[in-house]
Amino acid sequence: MKLTELQKELSKEKLRPAYLLAGTEPLLQEEALAAIRAVALESTAADFNLDRLHGAETSAIQLEDSLRVLPVMAARRLVILTEPEHRRGKASKALTELLAKEVADCADWEQTVLVVSATKLDRRSRWVKAFKAPAVEVDCAPPKPGKAVLAFIADEAARQRVVLGPGAAQVLSERIGPQLLLMRQELAKVSLLVGEGETVSREQVMLSAHDISEQPIWDLTDAIGAGQSADAISQLGRLMGSGAPGPVILATLAGHFRRLARVREGHPVPGPPFVVRKLEKQAQRYSLLGLRRCIESIHGVDLALKGAGDLPDHVALESLVLDLTH
Repeated sequence: MKLTELQKELSKEKLRPAYLLAGTEPLLQEEALAAIRAVALESTAADFNLDRLHGAETSAIQLEDSLRVLPVMAARRLVILTEPEHRRGKASKALTELLAKEVADCADWEQTVLVVSATKLDRRSRWVKAFKAPAVEVDCAPPKPGKAVLAFIADEAARQRVVLGPGAAQVLSERIGPQLLLMRQELAKVSLLVGEGETVSREQVMLSAHDISEQPIWDLTDAIGAGQSADAISQLGRLMGSGAPGPVILATLAGHFRRLARVREGHPVPGPPFVVRKLEKQAQRYSLLGLRRCIESIHGVDLALKGAGDLPDHVALESLVLDLTH
């Protein structure tokens, strides 16, 4: 199921007992979760009826208990489990085995909605195969460059009421690529420059939208992975100076460190051989505990960028980059 199909289904108040949000695109993950949460919890207090669990620290017993708790003054509870395969060994196996069993029986649930979020999946796993009707998998993979990105631009432009002239969408696609958070921001920015209701020309997009190919974000992750703090801070400054938004940079760092964790645990990661070799080399700089702390630090800065912190965005990101390189 695509995000648009999920949103259409939820608009008719059709709520399924279990959802699997699968893919690495943070914008699709966030929008899918927000849509499910709005219908599942309605206006009830999240303090009592929302559980957030992470596979790195959740046992099978904890998940089972969370799924059994009754809602408080509400029709249902929402349980969110992130990265159930984050750990290896008996604890991870017990968690995923219970997950497979619970989702297989989810048709009997009346007061609980489960959302499992995973960036990478082993489709041979029982718990992944369990997400069939009435449960469902929602595709949160980034669109492929080309037609899929152009389709997202068209949908997003319509949502923001931005009128794109001939060639404007193509320039955005070439410059931004399948980075949806950044694409959304660029559309909003160019619409403000031309004025409400005005058509955005190809030339105006070229003047407004920065070309991420000129400031590749992978230079930042390479510098961090090599432990080169000065170079990493320099690359971060170039990215932010070129207009790359903090959430996009943070999402890339989160994805990079999740891949490093998978490599460190001995799991395969997709990609060209030279990329895999680079990840393997970088992963050796960190212990598994160190990688977990890095991911927790990234999560903390994510909360700060969403308003939970007092530091300016660039200061929070600079502090994070220094933490990640040491």
